[in-house]
Amino acid sequence: MAAATTGPSASEIATDLAVKRTDLATRRTDLAARRTGMSFQRTRMAADRTLMAVIRTSLSLISFGFTIYQIFQRLKENGILRGDGSARNFGTTLVLLGVGMLLVGIIYHVLFMLGLRAIRANMKASSLIYAESQFPLSLTLIVAVLLLLVGIGAALSMIMHRGPYG
Repeated sequence: MAAATTGPSASEIATDLAVKRTDLATRRTDLAARRTGMSFQRTRMAADRTLMAVIRTSLSLISFGFTIYQIFQRLKENGILRGDGSARNFGTTLVLLGVGMLLVGIIYHVLFMLGLRAIRANMKASSLIYAESQFPLSLTLIVAVLLLLVGIGAALSMIMHRGPYG
């Protein structure tokens, strides 16, 4: 009688299964590294949104304070209002508060982003993420710095009673 062929042996099946499991684990690890890399981009965008909220609030304080200052300055110049200028001082205080808030927001944003970049670099060096995407300078940060300069100019102009905004 001839021997019957029974197909692959148990060890061959186990080897094939181990190879398939290894391939699946490699794919899962690859996907996890990519997801982690994308989480850095999401965190960066969240930090930009936080800075935008600081910009929005600071801009409101600066513009409202400047408007109050200008209205009461014009009323005093036209002889309609006499007084010690407490409303003008309030306007100046609002502008200074907006500038201070913006300065703190910019410092916080820069420190946070530097920390995030350092963590990302360490994870890339450890091959935990690929870090293929760019991590550019924030346009929101540039706008915040420009607004800070405008706010400082407005505050100086109000305090010294001269300049482009006075």
